Amino acid sequence: FVLLTLSLGEWQTRRAQEKLELQARIDALAASPAVALPARAIEASEFAQRTIEVRGEFLAEKTLFIDNRVYRMQPGYHVITPLRISGGNAHVVINRGWVAADPRRDVLPRVDTPMGEQVLQGLAIIPPEHVYELAPDTSRGPVRQNLALERLRAQWRIALQPVVVLQTSSAADGFVRDWPRQDAGVNTHLAYALQWRVMAAVGLLLWVSLNLRKVHDND
Repeated sequence: FVLLTLSLGEWQTRRAQEKLELQARIDALAASPAVALPARAIEASEFAQRTIEVRGEFLAEKTLFIDNRVYRMQPGYHVITPLRISGGNAHVVINRGWVAADPRRDVLPRVDTPMGEQVLQGLAIIPPEHVYELAPDTSRGPVRQNLALERLRAQWRIALQPVVVLQTSSAADGFVRDWPRQDAGVNTHLAYALQWRVMAAVGLLLWVSLNLRKVHDND
């Protein structure tokens, strides 16, 4: 038992080291100069975790609100709007930021979307393919529980790039763009490693205690 738990602790330590290296790559990509997001179809891995610049026009009528997004203990929404990339027919989903919810849940915040060609900067991320839901979100209104690109492609019937851009460039729209640092999950593996080592120590102490008692009983 002790050897097993120690080996599991070492395995989690190695995983933490791998995640440290991944975190370093994520931070380096995010800090690198912005690259232009093209209108051609892309592979998500080409641009994920990179700072990008994109030029195009918002499709304001397709703006959606992602519900249950909390900022500083205040409920609200993430506001997403597709952007038609200049020079082609491809689009990309822009997460424009957080906005507070109205006390009345049946009243949505009023948002303004700039018209004409825009030049935005942001961090490109790959949204999760599968999200935990008690039931499939089949809503056709402006409010969604999760951001699922496949559903949006089917609903909007437009070509979407496989990344979502967390907008970082400023705009006079009142949205909060205080995005959390992208986390590779190092601390999770370190916590598991500590847990397995504690279990190994407990097992060793139990073994010593039981054997000392056995020696005492034999005496």
